[in-house]
Amino acid sequence: MVKTKHYFIILFISFTLAALVHAQNQTGFISLDCGLPAGSSYIDSITGMNYTSDEPYIQTGTTHSLSRFNSSIQQQFLENLRSFPQGVRHCYQLNLTKGEKYLIRARPNLWASMVFENSTSVVVKEIIHVVKARYLHVCVVNTGKGIPFISVLESRLLSNLTYNTDSETQALEFFLRIDIGSSLNSSFRFPEDIYDRVWQPYRRNDLATINSSSSLIRNSPFDPPLVAMMTASIPMNGSQTLNFTVRDSDPDVEFYFYMHVVELEELQANQTREFNIYLNDNLWYGRFSPTYLRGNTTQSSRSVKGGQFSMESTRSSTHPPIINAFEAYKVKELVESQTVEREVNAMMNIKSMYGLKKNWEGDPCAPRTYSWEGLDCSYEDSDPPRIISLNNNVTGFDIDVRDLSNNNLTGGVPEFLTRLQFLTLILEGNQIPCTWESCTTGTKTSENSVVVTIVASVASVLSIVIIVSALLWWFKRTKTSGKLVVTPRKPYQELKNRQFTYSDIQRITNNFEKVIGKGGFGTVYHGFLDDNQVAVKMLSKTSFQGYKQFEAEVELLLRVHHRNLTALIGYCDDGTETGLIYEFMAKGNLAEYLSDSSISVLNWEGRLGIALEAAQGLEYLHHGCKPPIIHRDVKSSNILLTDNLQAKLSDFGLSKSFEGGSHVSTVVAGTPGYLDPEYFTTNRLTEKSDVYSFGVVLLEIITNRPVIARTIDEPTHISRWVSSMLSNGDIENIVDSRLKGDFEINSVWRAIEVAMACLSPASTKRPTMNHVVTELSECLVAEINRTRGVDEDESRDMMAIASLNCDSDIIPLPR
Repeated sequence: MVKTKHYFIILFISFTLAALVHAQNQTGFISLDCGLPAGSSYIDSITGMNYTSDEPYIQTGTTHSLSRFNSSIQQQFLENLRSFPQGVRHCYQLNLTKGEKYLIRARPNLWASMVFENSTSVVVKEIIHVVKARYLHVCVVNTGKGIPFISVLESRLLSNLTYNTDSETQALEFFLRIDIGSSLNSSFRFPEDIYDRVWQPYRRNDLATINSSSSLIRNSPFDPPLVAMMTASIPMNGSQTLNFTVRDSDPDVEFYFYMHVVELEELQANQTREFNIYLNDNLWYGRFSPTYLRGNTTQSSRSVKGGQFSMESTRSSTHPPIINAFEAYKVKELVESQTVEREVNAMMNIKSMYGLKKNWEGDPCAPRTYSWEGLDCSYEDSDPPRIISLNNNVTGFDIDVRDLSNNNLTGGVPEFLTRLQFLTLILEGNQIPCTWESCTTGTKTSENSVVVTIVASVASVLSIVIIVSALLWWFKRTKTSGKLVVTPRKPYQELKNRQFTYSDIQRITNNFEKVIGKGGFGTVYHGFLDDNQVAVKMLSKTSFQGYKQFEAEVELLLRVHHRNLTALIGYCDDGTETGLIYEFMAKGNLAEYLSDSSISVLNWEGRLGIALEAAQGLEYLHHGCKPPIIHRDVKSSNILLTDNLQAKLSDFGLSKSFEGGSHVSTVVAGTPGYLDPEYFTTNRLTEKSDVYSFGVVLLEIITNRPVIARTIDEPTHISRWVSSMLSNGDIENIVDSRLKGDFEINSVWRAIEVAMACLSPASTKRPTMNHVVTELSECLVAEINRTRGVDEDESRDMMAIASLNCDSDIIPLPR
């Protein structure tokens, strides 16, 4: 029989995870029924969620069925459990993607110790955190007070726009989540809540309930369930104050609070609902006037201690305060970092090859108290733990281990060890040949065992050697008596009638009289051709990379034509003189136009129009051309503006096309701040790399802030700043202050949501440019409706611009 009385356990988490896009489904969910027979799964009859066996995620423990001992169990996922009678630490490994925010839920308790007094106790704990690597360890630890066990383990992907904290070391431990004024009598979760958060109904005798039957409520990024937002509470008996208290038994505990509010009453022109929110008599948020059928989430900008909330109407308010739902989370400091990921992977390979199952569980070095037996780790104050060495004298392996040092052994070392890139073998006191590069046979014999040393720097040193060798080879290849060896140039028959000599260029530019731009490639000059203004980009004579980009740009612009791509008029390839002639863009580039204080401020409609047209240019490259083309250097300075502010993409020198598959492997190129971090890390270029860069540009358009702000503390990327503002619910202060609030708020919300979706760390979670174009079109329609009073259908038709479909080997449809 499975004993459950006085089971005392600790479960902790070593964070390292990732992301998937949420819809009203279970994408991004992991639901493990711990103890369910291997290979089994089922659909929960209450939630409709799919639960699977935990067998693939853990190698230890014994499984038990509780249904025959306790007939009162009502939920199927509580009918089984996995216990751990042997060993100290046992860990689940969930392979996910780093950089995303997850809700992790375990039954029983996850981040604190718990004594279970009887077999009917059910304890649920949750934690929210942004994970830092590609896997998550959830570990059960035996503290010597009973056999540890676990029944259910769940992970749920959250939006990175939600539940932000002051520090990357802070996680949020669940404390309270209530549906205030609920019409329900029991808790609810998925599918009512798309993130599977569990909500409890909350009603009080001194509060009146109001409700709405409308399903048109537009939520905040937190997406509280519609069933919770359709009901709310207000003070009874004409009171203008609503009070409630949130505090922990420990007075020093700090919280993050989230208050979800939507106006459910359609107030008349002479009616208002406006209130301030106080915490312990200090203003927490205000003045606050909720919008009809539009969700708002007011939240802590920093962690605070608990106490009494007081929602008080302002003097001008005709209606009392209102609240729909409320969440509270305790701050959990995660002071220990996980071990360097590549070293963990190396140790996992050793574990797998030797078939080790019981002793090496979870992170090798963290927490320090539970580091792997026989492993030496270094712990620096500001750095993650590093693995130093592994001694073969450890005990408890599932294989037969003998100390073979100083035994005058002869023969070979197993071949697989020679293939472990992170290992250096030090073989002493034995006649074992050292026939490969990563082993040594030192003469010192102070150690009496074979030591396997983890050399984390090998890979990086090797990379440096390769890079230096490549550079030396390139310089040797390209230098002949100090002169640059130029690659043979290609004739461009398609532009034969638009090829210009260097003397033509001198005439067009009036001997290079007016400079309108400079870059690493060379200089851009203003000119006239057939009485039309043109821009002439002349390549620097010392730029080998620039000539390659020149070739790439000519080849691309010969076959792509779109109203939102800068048109190539001609080129010059005359001896050592090389240049491109483009249509002239009177308003310059977007970066300069946004920051120019001498011109009138670009309004919200104009900004959306530019963003939409730039998006359409990218959409054409990605989906309108065969093969697809990736721009690779999308940034605000590469978006040019005509005299009437029509936007066109420019500078295609880094562009790449790929015939098939989902990506192309290539050397990283782009501009810091705009560069896709996944592409930078993996060298795998996809169309989603352009999507990331466009997301940065869109935030520039919205905020008019620098992409990387230089501060006293550290450089701050624009996306990080926007995230911090969103965490404070401060949407209006995200937008360029020069607009002075002259915009349709829902249009702004939607544009910011699109931008942040584009900036998802995982490329698979970013939208396509087709989707971005659709979303920005809707944003523009909403703003046009506000400013011009245009019928929505009319304005939608007016702004719908279809991307052109073309084959790359023929001239596309006219612009």
